[in-house]
Amino acid sequence: MTRSDKATAIEQLKEKFENSQFFYIADSSALTVEAVNKLRALCYEKDVEMKVVKNTLAIKALEQLEGDGYSELHAQLKGPSTIMFAETANAPAKLIKEFRKSHDKPVLKGAYIDSDIYTGDDAVDMLAALKSKEELIGDIILLLQSPIKNVVGSLQSGGSTISGLLKALENRAN
Repeated sequence: MTRSDKATAIEQLKEKFENSQFFYIADSSALTVEAVNKLRALCYEKDVEMKVVKNTLAIKALEQLEGDGYSELHAQLKGPSTIMFAETANAPAKLIKEFRKSHDKPVLKGAYIDSDIYTGDDAVDMLAALKSKEELIGDIILLLQSPIKNVVGSLQSGGSTISGLLKALENRAN
């Protein structure tokens, strides 16, 4: 790789890191070519962009963005590294869990989620349990609908009870 190729690769990675709120660093080494192709297909299906990068290039790209607190991730960029970029925070973790039902890897090295850094493979379950923005909005709407439904239901049932009571009193009076 020539010096200009490296500079181009660093610039592309820098832009990718800068524009991504969520990315994961994983180790997918020792997977067969067939398994890697299945992993790539699963990534494509789940809207996760998977890149195999040289650690030195990734570190240099992150160093150019040091103001964002990426320095903790430098230790995770040792050995073979695969970087997964996603629009949803939990998508790569769910993908890793799903893929590991039939394979031993990828193993999570670290993750960057909205300026928080998670390290180690033990964080996969917790990251997979994170709710997406859409899921949180849905939960809030459900919580808001519940009291409204109760009030409307009470008003509707109360109205028929009151009218039934009035009819009974009217029948007694006659």
